[in-house]
Amino acid sequence: MSQKKHVEIVVIGSGPGGYAAAFRAADLGKKVLLVERDNDLGGVCLNRGCIPSKALLHISKIIHEAKYLSTIGVTYPDPKIDLESIRAYKNKVVSQLNNGIKQLAKARKVESLQGLATFKSNDEILVVSENNETIISFDKCIIAAGSSSSLIPGLPKNHPSVLTSKTALDLIDIPKKLLVIGGGVIGLELGQVYASLGSSVSVVEFLPNLIPGADQDIVKPLHRRLKKQFSSIMLSSKVVSVKSNSDNTLVVEIQSDKGLKTETYDKVLVSVGRKPNTNLLNISSTDVFVNKNGYIDVDEYQRTSQKNIFAIGDIVGNPMLAHKATHEGKVAAEVASGHPAVMDPKAIPSVVYTDPEVAWTGLTELEAKENNIPYEKGEFPWAASGKAIILNASQGKTKILFDPETKQVLGAGIVGPSAGDLISEAALAIEMGSDAEDISLTVHPHPTLGETFAAAAEVYTGTITDLYIPSK
Repeated sequence: MSQKKHVEIVVIGSGPGGYAAAFRAADLGKKVLLVERDNDLGGVCLNRGCIPSKALLHISKIIHEAKYLSTIGVTYPDPKIDLESIRAYKNKVVSQLNNGIKQLAKARKVESLQGLATFKSNDEILVVSENNETIISFDKCIIAAGSSSSLIPGLPKNHPSVLTSKTALDLIDIPKKLLVIGGGVIGLELGQVYASLGSSVSVVEFLPNLIPGADQDIVKPLHRRLKKQFSSIMLSSKVVSVKSNSDNTLVVEIQSDKGLKTETYDKVLVSVGRKPNTNLLNISSTDVFVNKNGYIDVDEYQRTSQKNIFAIGDIVGNPMLAHKATHEGKVAAEVASGHPAVMDPKAIPSVVYTDPEVAWTGLTELEAKENNIPYEKGEFPWAASGKAIILNASQGKTKILFDPETKQVLGAGIVGPSAGDLISEAALAIEMGSDAEDISLTVHPHPTLGETFAAAAEVYTGTITDLYIPSK
C-alpha cells in the first residue's frame, strides 16, 4: 500500500540529534514528521548505546565499591549475578526513556513514522516499512541517520560469538573468556562491565596507548585499574585472523612486536569505531555532497550542499557524541524554521564512563604539542583532596591548560569518579572566556571533587594552600 503526504520539515532518525531537531522545529511552529527505521524512538544512544551501557557501568562501579568497603571494615558476601534481572533493569531504564520521548512527541504534535527512509530527489523521500510505502515531499529535511559499528575484515560472518556494542549490551550470557578488539571508549566501557560480571577480559589495541585521543596522563589511573581487572592489555598489537571452532569458540591470532600469539576465546567484542549510515539513504539521488570518508559535509548552519537539506550528528563526522548531535539538531531546526542560529562551540567534552571516569574538553596537551600551540598548565593531584581520599580516588587528577598571555582556559582533563560531571565547569569556562583568576576566585564548596577544578587554577596562579609548591 502506497501513500503520499507533504510536510514542512521531515527529520530522518530519532536519536538525540534527531528528536531534538524535530521537537525544536515543532516548538517554532512547524509541521514536523520524524522518521525512524527502528520500532522505538531514541536511536542508538538510548536503545543500544549510551543509556544501556551506563546502566550496566553503574552496576560495575557498585560491585567495585563494595569490594573496597571490605578493606575498611564493611564486608559483603561475593555478589550473585542474576543476568535476567540485570537485563530487566537495563531494559526498564531504556523503556522509561522511550516512553518519555513518545510523550514529548505527542505533546508537541510531532508525527512519527516507522520505516527506512531513502531519498528520491532533493525534496522527496520514500519511507518503506513492513506493510507500507509512503512518499514524503518536504520543504526542509534534516538528516540524523547516525552511524553503525565498524567491523574488521576476516571475521566469521553473522557468528553468535562475534559481538558488536549492540549485541554485547543484549547480555545473552557472560563468557568465561572475552577478547575486546579496540582499546577506545566503547571497548573499555563494555570490557569493564563484563569483567565485573565475571568474564576474564583481554583487550587488544593497534595503537600504543588506550583511548588514543586523550592525554595519557589522565588515562594512566584508568590503565592501572584495568591492568588489575583485565587478564591482559595488548598494545601495539593487531588481530590477524579469527576462526571459529565447532563449539562456537573463536581462535584468534594476534600480531605484536613480540611475534604471533594464538588464543582461544568464548566471545570476541569488536569495538574499532563507527561508520556513517550514508549508505542507507540513496543519497546519490540528491545534490547532497558526501566526502570520501562517507560523511556528509555541512556548514556552520548544518546545511548540506543542497540548501533545503540539513545534516547533523554522527553522519556529519567526529566527534560522534550524543551531546554534539543534540546541539547540531537545535541549530538545524532553528535555521530550517527561519531563525538565526549557528553551531560554533568553543569546546565539546568527551567522557569515558569507566571506573575511574576520564573526561577532557577543549585543547589537549597532545594537540597542543602536535600543532605547536603554546600553553601553560595547572594540575591538582587528588591525593591532596579530602573528598577523593574518602572515595578511594586519590589516583585522580584535575588539570587545566591556560593561554600563556591571556591566562584564559584552553582545555582541561580530569580522571576520577564523576569526571564526566566535573568537566562541564571546564567547558563553561572555555565558552565564557574565563581566566585562571576567574576560576580560583570562584568559591567552591568543600569537601567536594568540584573544588579540585579551582585548586588546579590556584596551582597555576600560585595561590594554592592545600599543597606546598616552593617558589621558583
